[in-house]
Amino acid sequence: MDTTRFGAFPAPRYCDDTMILRSPAPALCSIRAVRNDAPEMFGHYGSKDDAVQRDGVVAIMLGTYNGERFLAEQLESISRQTHRQWVLWASDDGSTDNTLDILRSYQQRWPAGRLQILLNDALGATRNFMSLVHNPDIQADYYAYCDQDDIWESDKLERALDCLRSHAELGSPRTPALYCSRTRYVDARNHELGFSQRFRRAPSFANALMQNIAGGNTMVFNHAACCLLRNACPGASVVIHDWWTYIVISGCGGTVIYDCYPSVRYRQHEDNVIGMNANWPARLVRIRKLFQGQFRQWNEQNLRALEPVEPWLTPHNRDLLVVFRQARQRWLLPRLVGLLRSGVYRQTLLGNLGLAVAGVFHKL
Repeated sequence: MDTTRFGAFPAPRYCDDTMILRSPAPALCSIRAVRNDAPEMFGHYGSKDDAVQRDGVVAIMLGTYNGERFLAEQLESISRQTHRQWVLWASDDGSTDNTLDILRSYQQRWPAGRLQILLNDALGATRNFMSLVHNPDIQADYYAYCDQDDIWESDKLERALDCLRSHAELGSPRTPALYCSRTRYVDARNHELGFSQRFRRAPSFANALMQNIAGGNTMVFNHAACCLLRNACPGASVVIHDWWTYIVISGCGGTVIYDCYPSVRYRQHEDNVIGMNANWPARLVRIRKLFQGQFRQWNEQNLRALEPVEPWLTPHNRDLLVVFRQARQRWLLPRLVGLLRSGVYRQTLLGNLGLAVAGVFHKL
């Protein structure tokens, strides 16, 4: 990779500029048990007679819909990954353009089994990705979300796996673990526009309830985390898959690593489902949505989805959730006191001022 493009961002092999959430995780499953003697709820990974020993196999979960414009460039960037042990699972949501033709051409070009194509019909982006997460046929050591219009730097997977492996607390495969990072914004022609915001505060469940600190296009998580997500209310209606991933893994005692190094080129164009949110027009849009009640609706949706997951939350996070849920229903002064007691927060001063205003006007 040409590291000169990153300016102040060197490309070390291991993560040395990360923020990490560590907390005791419930023993939801062990990799060994899941691989060989897994309860049915956790699906199946390998078999007792499987002679192949997997080491760092990544299931790349790609959601596509009418992506012919940029898809080939993304597939090329995946093919250049320095970490070679990956299988791409593409779930197409009823494309009417040449997306499927592009996928099938790469399926024929790449080695057999390298690219698996699944067909869905009008699920929408969130449900399409969730269908991949919950697909029992997708089994690997690690899992990575992938958007059809981005470009991955060649060390994207290698860096994520090095980060996940480099922390001693992740020595137990029973610990759900999530890696996420900043991104580099580029335009439709791959011209650089800047970076996503660099967050300074550590990831946590208290933060996850209020925001997602990184896009799904940067996320890589281990098999224990996938077990957790698959067993966490599989039919839940969530706001968006990546936010839900952060909420569940941080809430249930997993390890969350936020890396300040941007190894994904996040393309900005007119058809983005979610675009860059680092400029003032985007912030004004969020403020408008806040006062229109959308943020409160999102919180309601996430809280409903969390109800079946509450037994798996750590005791601290379970108490936090109870205080937050009760505070949202109270009148002004008890509401503000309850929100303060819950400890929920966003990553920036401006964001926390917005939370305070939202609390005053009952918009949380």
